[in-house]
Amino acid sequence: MIRKIRYVAIAAVIALPQMVLAQAATDMAVAFGMRESVSQISLSPDGTKVAIVAPQGDTGSRLEIANLATGAPPSIILQGNGKPDRLSNCRWASNTRLLCTVFGVVPVDNEIGYVTRVLAVDANGQNMKVLNLTRGGGDALGYGLYGGSVIDWHPGVDDSVLMMRQYVPEKTTGSHMAQTSSGIGVDLVNTTTLRTQLRETPRDDVEEYITDGVGNIRIMGRRVTDGGYDGKELRYLFRRKGSREWQLLSSLSGETATGFDPSAVDGDKDIAYGLMRDNGRRAAYTMSLDGKGTLTQLFSHPQVDVSGFVRVGRKGRIIGVRYQTDRPEVKYLDADLEKLAGSLAKALPESPLVRFIDSSEDETKMLLWAGSDTNPGRYYLFDRTARKLNEILLDRPQLENAKLATMRAITFPAADGTIIPGYLTLPPGSTGKGLPAIVMPHGGPASRDSWGFDWLGQYFASQGFAVLQPNYRGSSGYGDSFYLKNGFKSWKTAIGDVTDAGRWMIAQGIADPKKLAIFGWSYGGYAALQSAVVAPDLFKAAVAVAPVTDFNQLKEERRGWSDYLLVSNMIGTGPHVAEGSPARRVTEIRIPVLMFHGKLDRNVRSAQSVTMDERLRAAGKKSELVLYPELDHYLEDSNVRTQMLKKSSDFIKVAIGP
Repeated sequence: MIRKIRYVAIAAVIALPQMVLAQAATDMAVAFGMRESVSQISLSPDGTKVAIVAPQGDTGSRLEIANLATGAPPSIILQGNGKPDRLSNCRWASNTRLLCTVFGVVPVDNEIGYVTRVLAVDANGQNMKVLNLTRGGGDALGYGLYGGSVIDWHPGVDDSVLMMRQYVPEKTTGSHMAQTSSGIGVDLVNTTTLRTQLRETPRDDVEEYITDGVGNIRIMGRRVTDGGYDGKELRYLFRRKGSREWQLLSSLSGETATGFDPSAVDGDKDIAYGLMRDNGRRAAYTMSLDGKGTLTQLFSHPQVDVSGFVRVGRKGRIIGVRYQTDRPEVKYLDADLEKLAGSLAKALPESPLVRFIDSSEDETKMLLWAGSDTNPGRYYLFDRTARKLNEILLDRPQLENAKLATMRAITFPAADGTIIPGYLTLPPGSTGKGLPAIVMPHGGPASRDSWGFDWLGQYFASQGFAVLQPNYRGSSGYGDSFYLKNGFKSWKTAIGDVTDAGRWMIAQGIADPKKLAIFGWSYGGYAALQSAVVAPDLFKAAVAVAPVTDFNQLKEERRGWSDYLLVSNMIGTGPHVAEGSPARRVTEIRIPVLMFHGKLDRNVRSAQSVTMDERLRAAGKKSELVLYPELDHYLEDSNVRTQMLKKSSDFIKVAIGP
């Protein structure tokens, strides 16, 4: 039994100022547009401190260190304003030192690139150093975009980590020996002195390395190239224990590859954990690394895919398998943690989604998150020895006292009879009938919506809208037959499911047919615009954030990058490219359109929205485009998100009328 729940001081310390909370209570766009208070959190190896990456102003980020043992106010040791430097990840290399990835979105030779750097800093904010960007002649605007990444936090050498880093050949005038290697290699890096030892010779075609969590590199992933571009085939090689020789482990090709896709290695058991298809769905397996390649299935589900593994601690120990039915679920591989998860769910009945985030070195202290559809989430530390659960902080303190809407899993029939899953959110206190309503397709398209708190859906529900989020065909997680060829090649089916979601809301009496709108982000934005093309009388307004508007333009945007062939193959060729592009069919749209786009969007260039807006206006249609010069695909700016929410709601309300 868990003995009691105790609250610690930093939950209040990290909460937003009361003046901001008062404003949020009266302005729901502010409350829902504000970024969550934790973008990443990790526990020190001894379990006494947490490192929290939190928002700084509207666009920036900061690193806070909180001492859980003393409950003292957290100290801010790093911060950036987000223009362009932002913290994306900070983890403990030891009890006193952390490594943080800093990234920025910058123009690069008329393109847009993500630049990453890795900083090492003491827990008191002292002794900050930038780990070498590249080994060789890279710079910020060339090969030095990638600043490296840690692949092993516990390599068996004190104060050190194993890092994948990019090697770039140096130029020389003959006065010194130049570094001639190129590609991705692995170095053992001392985080205090920055002393480096080469552990894996760099190769140009390497995509990833996987270690056993204690310093041994056991698996290498190599992408087969095609004319200088990344090809469709990815080959994994492995080493037997104690050997340096690489042997073929598996090969993956195409979007629905059938080979074994490794994720982690357990050196003691001499196995790799990975995913592989079973009857058209991804299942969790282990494969022996003794040369026999023995496959053992850990878990499969008859209706849905396994999505990945749950790991904890600096060694990245695998403790469970993740999958989603109506709700996110975990099949635990550790009996003790399975029992603990069940006990925690009972102790937190209003937060049934419980996730283990991190652990101390000895796993006696577990960092976890718990939440639900009506609880944005809070973080806890559980002491397994004392059986105490201590709340640390809230994910969205500004919504602590807000009345949130429940999200219900539903299904509806598509036109061809296929049953489509989705989630329905009704305004709190509503009758659920005759409401203004929004269909909100997700992005991706190789993604899916999940049960839990959704800031977009919750905001629109707070404004009186019923919101339906369909997991249309082309979504991931439901197996190959549901995925089809993907949401681009199979756009007619995917968009048909989206429009059928709107028709279902009307047929059920949920939506007033005169007050139905559509809102989407990324591919969801594309779906909103294309739905306005193929069902011009169904929706009364369309809002698209960072939308794809022309399939061929999307391909051309990647021509200068190594993944051009992968993107080109995903979209394909043929009549569907023109037919599926709303920018080429603007004359068929009859409803007002509102679009938002960041000009530093690398995922979908802002030119896609500019083209759509220009063509709509030229055709005499009502269109408005809001561009944000300094933001990327995700519009990670609390003020901008607030403006976007308010403007979208007002736009839809004007379009559907009183």
